[in-house]
Amino acid sequence: MAKTEDDVGKVWDLAERIGFCMLSTATGRDIRARPMAAYVERLENAFYFLTDASSHKDDEVERNPSVCLAFADSRGQKYVSISGTAEIENDREKIHELWATPARAWWESADDSSIRILKVTPSFAEYWDSPGTVVSYIKMAAAALTNARPDMGDTAKVSM
Repeated sequence: MAKTEDDVGKVWDLAERIGFCMLSTATGRDIRARPMAAYVERLENAFYFLTDASSHKDDEVERNPSVCLAFADSRGQKYVSISGTAEIENDREKIHELWATPARAWWESADDSSIRILKVTPSFAEYWDSPGTVVSYIKMAAAALTNARPDMGDTAKVSM
């Protein structure tokens, strides 16, 4: 498993560039995923999400804090999967810091008392950074003709 600065940096760069992810939590025996806007804070070694105090994910995180963040840019053929530990916070200053226009779809203002922060501290990640859809298809077609495995770009497993 890699932990080069380049690989760790690539994880942060891809997650920040993609911006949205599927947040997966355990609901007991099942896994549940939902789309979330990620606030990537590399210097804090954290991913932040605004969430509502009455949401199911908050209860799920309290029962089992192990989560997975799956970022995907299917057009660019770039993917990142991040495993980590989540916690729910009620840091009003941080909520104001993270407040942005998309949050207005859920709350009227950053002062809404039901807003919470879901903070994920990463422990492990894996990324796939392909040269793009067209190039990938060409490489796959060439590999099929030559019975060789295609070079589909960079991939690494990274300890965070």
